Amino acid sequence: MNFLGHLYFSDNNLELMYANLFGDFVKGKDLSAFSPVVQSGIILHRSIDFYIDQHTEVRKLMHILYPALPKVTGIAIDLYFDHCLAKNWITYSTKPYEDFLEEFYAYQPKKWEEYSAEFHLFIDTMRNKRWMNHYPTFYGLQKACEGVSQRISFDTNLKDAPAIFLENKALIQRNFQEYMELAIPYFKQKNSTLQF
Repeated sequence: MNFLGHLYFSDNNLELMYANLFGDFVKGKDLSAFSPVVQSGIILHRSIDFYIDQHTEVRKLMHILYPALPKVTGIAIDLYFDHCLAKNWITYSTKPYEDFLEEFYAYQPKKWEEYSAEFHLFIDTMRNKRWMNHYPTFYGLQKACEGVSQRISFDTNLKDAPAIFLENKALIQRNFQEYMELAIPYFKQKNSTLQF
């Protein structure tokens, strides 16, 4: 999943949310330079990525969508699932979507000095542009696909992903629901084992 999914599976822990997103900015296995909460966020981030990539139903969906979205099928599904989560937020959270996002934006991580300058810039841009506020809308999906496609170093047709979503909407939404049914209890248990 993309940004929203990573925040959602951080168990409403704002410190963990930031550490989770930071996982995209850290390479390698040696995390000893980071505090326990940042280490936990990086580990959780990698667990979320691994879990969705190995999920049986998601792998079936990737196989179906690959001819239309070669090389970027997994990226497109991450963006689709964030869109589905935002659109159906009330099904998965008791906290209103806008409140959830505003609490995240307003929070200042205690371990802010551990995060890289690149991550600081990323968070500042995310806060200022409010990308995720648009995720429930088709416009938000379009903008997310455009934004990610600009950061990919090779030629892709990710810009076509919104149209492909519409063509396969029922299938993708059903696949997302099946994923969430298993992912929610899995990450609830996973989070209970993390060290802070």
